Amino acid sequence: MPKATQGTAAQTRGQLTPEDWIRAARALLVSRSVDAVRVEVLSKELEVTRGSFYWHFKDRDDLLNRMLESWRNEATEQIIYRFERRNLAPRDLVRDLLMLPFRGAAAQEAASTELAIRAWARRDERVRHVLDEVDAKRLSYISQCFSALGFGIAEARARAFSLYSYTLSESLLSHQGTDEQKAERRGYLEKMLLGERQGT
Repeated sequence: MPKATQGTAAQTRGQLTPEDWIRAARALLVSRSVDAVRVEVLSKELEVTRGSFYWHFKDRDDLLNRMLESWRNEATEQIIYRFERRNLAPRDLVRDLLMLPFRGAAAQEAASTELAIRAWARRDERVRHVLDEVDAKRLSYISQCFSALGFGIAEARARAFSLYSYTLSESLLSHQGTDEQKAERRGYLEKMLLGERQGT
């Protein structure tokens, strides 16, 4: 290969990282669907040749797998960070989780991505399995929070599911209600979730 050609190829490889491709793929997944996440479409979006894609990925399935793995790590890490690294008291942790859907642009982006992943999971058993793992991991950590507050196992799980369902609903229904109404809903859930144990 001529030196000039070698330099051009090396420059193309260096300009885009695998993470760049994964971010672009995720953007297409969110704005359109998994069907749009194709090498030719991404190459056009990123203004590079199709050949540059194959410096980082074996094929489209490799990209999809790595995009899914990237999301799983982020989605799991987010909840682990709150539970294991911030050392919040259990009650403060519940309040922190209730605030997740209201954290501005970052929350909206995360919600859009998750909605797209869930739509993809309806068509792909592999994605469904990953999503189930993420949901189970999140619910497990939230249940531990309620257990630390003194609730029994069954009730801790039920309260965890209620909290998790609420955060998903607020993310999906982000345009429903005024800021005041959203605060009222959040306050109601906080009182319900942190209230007395059932039967007491």
